[in-house]
Amino acid sequence: MEGDVIKSILEAYRTGDIDLESAMAKLRHWPFEELGFAKVDHHRSLRQGFPEVVYCEGKTPEQVASIMLHIKAHSGQAMGTRASAEKFEAVKKAIPSANYHKMARMILLQPPVINEKLAEIVVLSAGTSDMPVAEEAALTAEAMGNPVRRIYDVGVAGLHRLLAQLPILEKAGVLIVVAGMEGALASVVGGLVAKPVIAVPTSVGYGTSFQGITALLSMLNSCAAGVAVVNIDNGFGAGRLASLINQKGVVD
Repeated sequence: MEGDVIKSILEAYRTGDIDLESAMAKLRHWPFEELGFAKVDHHRSLRQGFPEVVYCEGKTPEQVASIMLHIKAHSGQAMGTRASAEKFEAVKKAIPSANYHKMARMILLQPPVINEKLAEIVVLSAGTSDMPVAEEAALTAEAMGNPVRRIYDVGVAGLHRLLAQLPILEKAGVLIVVAGMEGALASVVGGLVAKPVIAVPTSVGYGTSFQGITALLSMLNSCAAGVAVVNIDNGFGAGRLASLINQKGVVD
């Protein structure tokens, strides 16, 4: 999006539709904009293909709203993760088009534009309790233009539930596997299909799950080849990585 904006400004200057001073005024906040409490990275989409995403925890509602408003002004879209309802209300006042996804705790400003040329990213959760993290991954991948299919509550305690989905898994471009407890689902999925598997350990589980450390170590020690692991509860990181893998080599 930022690349298109820059091209339009330069083209308008080339054709004489705007003068040099006006063009400079439009570009003055590149590559970042100083807000005092934040330096908003407007150059990120050019480098990475998607605008800066706002991590909302630790920020005030007013700070979140201001950052997202400035990102939207330059890119036309914005995303906030780990957002409370209070922070969403502040964003909603500044940007009426904003939408809140309560389970995933995410703020998105507009419906995603899905590239139907891409393969599906399939997001699996071991249990219903893992769905908040799975939804964060799914919404992130969708916001970045990928078709996403959700398959939830297919953990290893009832393996027949997963095996019933095998035809879908075999057609996926990338698989995101979200699991707490002992985290075994990632190894099972990795052993069933020749697809990249991104494992997301969650903090779901009883005492010796150690807030997700048990699942994390289990996934890191998977004997299935092709399993990569992100941090505990990091659905956003999994969605972003899956998008990069899924879109690699695709030309619009």
